[in-house]
Amino acid sequence: MAAKAGDNPDSLMTLATIFCLRNLRKTMCYQGFRSKLSLRSDIFLPSEICDKLVNTYMELVHTDSNFEPEESFFQLFSDPRSTRLTRVQLREDFVRDRDLEAIKRQDPIELHLTYCNSLSSRSLKTLTCFRETLVSLCLFGCSHIFYRKGGAPLACNEDTEDEDEESPASRQALETDFSFEGFNRLRLLNLGGLPDEVDAESLLRPLKSLISLDLSNVQLPGTAFLTQWKDRLASLVLYNVNLSEELISTVVELSNLRHLDVSWETRRTSKFKMSRKVLTAIVQRLVNLVSLDVSGHIMSDNCTVPHFEEAMGRPSIEPCKSSIYPFQELKRPLQFLGLYDTTLCNVTHIPAHKVTGSKNEDQVLNAIEAYTEFRPELAHRAINQLFDIARIQHCSQLLRALQLVIAALKCHKYDKSIQVTGSAALFYLTNTEYRSDQSVRLRREVIQVLLNGMEQYQEVTVQRNCCLTLCNFSIPEELEFQYSRVNQLLLKILEPGRQDESIQRIAVHLCNALVCQVANHQKEAVGKMGFVKRMLNLIQKKLQDRLCDQVMEFAWSALWNITDETPDNCQMFLNCRGMSLFLECLQEFPDKQELHRNMLGLLGNVAEVRALRPQLLTPQFISVFSNLLDSKADGIEVSYNACGVLSHIMFDGPEVWSMEEPLRDTVMDKMWDAIQSWDVTSRRNINYRSFEPILRLLPQSIAPVSQHWATWALFNLVSVYPSKYCPLLIKEGGVILLEKVLELDSSKPETKDMARKKYVSESRAENVTPWISVMTRSYCRGMIVIYEDVSKLRNLVEVKNCCVSDFIYLIPVSEGRRHSLLICFVTVV
Repeated sequence: MAAKAGDNPDSLMTLATIFCLRNLRKTMCYQGFRSKLSLRSDIFLPSEICDKLVNTYMELVHTDSNFEPEESFFQLFSDPRSTRLTRVQLREDFVRDRDLEAIKRQDPIELHLTYCNSLSSRSLKTLTCFRETLVSLCLFGCSHIFYRKGGAPLACNEDTEDEDEESPASRQALETDFSFEGFNRLRLLNLGGLPDEVDAESLLRPLKSLISLDLSNVQLPGTAFLTQWKDRLASLVLYNVNLSEELISTVVELSNLRHLDVSWETRRTSKFKMSRKVLTAIVQRLVNLVSLDVSGHIMSDNCTVPHFEEAMGRPSIEPCKSSIYPFQELKRPLQFLGLYDTTLCNVTHIPAHKVTGSKNEDQVLNAIEAYTEFRPELAHRAINQLFDIARIQHCSQLLRALQLVIAALKCHKYDKSIQVTGSAALFYLTNTEYRSDQSVRLRREVIQVLLNGMEQYQEVTVQRNCCLTLCNFSIPEELEFQYSRVNQLLLKILEPGRQDESIQRIAVHLCNALVCQVANHQKEAVGKMGFVKRMLNLIQKKLQDRLCDQVMEFAWSALWNITDETPDNCQMFLNCRGMSLFLECLQEFPDKQELHRNMLGLLGNVAEVRALRPQLLTPQFISVFSNLLDSKADGIEVSYNACGVLSHIMFDGPEVWSMEEPLRDTVMDKMWDAIQSWDVTSRRNINYRSFEPILRLLPQSIAPVSQHWATWALFNLVSVYPSKYCPLLIKEGGVILLEKVLELDSSKPETKDMARKKYVSESRAENVTPWISVMTRSYCRGMIVIYEDVSKLRNLVEVKNCCVSDFIYLIPVSEGRRHSLLICFVTVV
């Protein structure tokens, strides 16, 4: 069977790293002085492991809300005798000056700091500690690092902790003492977002050996200084740098350039016109070029061949066939060509293996891939275009699309525009059309990034997109691995004061689905989060508005599900005025059948708890339940549930019936009449996980009507849904209990007649094993088996220590090639 999209498992290294980070005190660390985390003395970690630990730690901090950051984590790497760091990537405001100072004795080769706006000029001093080893340095978006914090000078005492250490760095005094003097090994430098006050030329002058330079969003008063690297520079990024004839003339002198990026954010603000002459100069002078990005610029009309010529033939990447005149002079196709937000991306023949643009899915995905890390504004627009492709057309590169959107959402957790467009795109990329191609692992990644967005943004659009996308998943199965977290987020959406009706409706629907068909301990945990009270608050608000809508109905349905076999939640319902709200809803909305069914189903759960039944035993409640026996709402469901509530109350005996009105016998008579009026072949809008609450009503003589209701319920379920409920009846010992009903003198004739009925189930031959697995010798008797090959059945039976003679009938049949199996359960009188 072919692997599904994204089904590649994590490496053992990754799994071990995550485990260690989640269990530092149990693996490589101990609690030291003043509860400070310290590395065990007998541990030495090589650079491959240290790099993985730090980089994975940063990823967990930003993408996993269940991960607890360690205050002194970076101190673990303070001693180079036990740890070695060589390639470190840190991002966002989480990184502080003290974190870099903790590793200042290390000898990193690569240090990437991205959007670390909490760093001040103290960290520039730390950088000088790495000057002899650094080969690659990124300070992209770290605009505050060139400013002193609180007016402290650069040469502050190493052990001094600024009083405002926990506050983000703010621009105050520009740091003028820092220089790249001594960074002789530095080859790759990214200064994207360098503040305008910093003189880029003076700062860069000491770096003689650069081969890669990124000056995105940097204002350059002059350009001549770039020629100092004309024989060395292989990569130059000037994104959002104002282009001029002078700058282009300087750039084309850098004859060894292999990658050139002179792109702009959008054509709407571009002041430079990319002419045929400029493109020709770039192609002719930069003969080693393999990657070029001119996105976001206005293009001259004479750059492309006439449409009727260029549209001929199949699309080609051969330079000689290029639809763009200047690129016809290329010796070979470019590896990468950025044409995003330009007219050139729409031509037929583009001489490049990978092109960014908006013409088709491939160009859009290339744009997301190329621009996500450092250009969220472009990635946002490209993801929006992917959204349209998935919504209107069909996404042919599903795995790549999902992985790119997930990566963008992880990388820019704090960028609202990315979160809005990304969550919207995921809604269409995870719907039914694509679902069969997606692995469990990939879908879990989608859920994680959606929950990250919901946690970070309480804004309506993000919340709605994420909730709608979660509806594409099988609930609760696919959300169980984040069960507590998703419930907490949904309950937060439903807090009082949140007025958006559409989000409320989706959130209540999800809450209802999440508490349906899960283990009791999960329901109890959600109940303790305030689930019951939150639902009742919603109901009360709807009552005040005199509105019975989907939110109201879903809220009662959710309460029905969460109280199923969970006494604690039933108690919460009673404690939070649940019964008063039940009566108010019944009075306010007398014709809402779905609402009545949900409310009575919930009260059936409450009535199953013996300790809580006295709270239901009041004249008011009993009269209401008794009157609902006559209801024809939703078929028999309301009447059935009302009778169920009363059956459990009657089971406690006449001695607890302390009220004068209504009389116990009168209510029991109404119950008999109601049961007699029901169609036993009715199809049910109900789902039982266990028959235990019903079965406990069978072997007793205190309340024959309760016994009759239970027998009717079992008969209806196993005859209408035999394949589902026959095994459950057998598994929970219902057969023996029905036999006891026949033995009791107190059992009514109608009840005995029903207990003698045959229960029939049909299955395919290969499904016989699950049946046999729940059988024991004590209730194998009473089975009629018709099977083609008796010997096969005998083998199956004998495995379970049963012999064929235990069956009443064993009839071999042959119907050609078709194997048939008919298992009929009959009660032996």
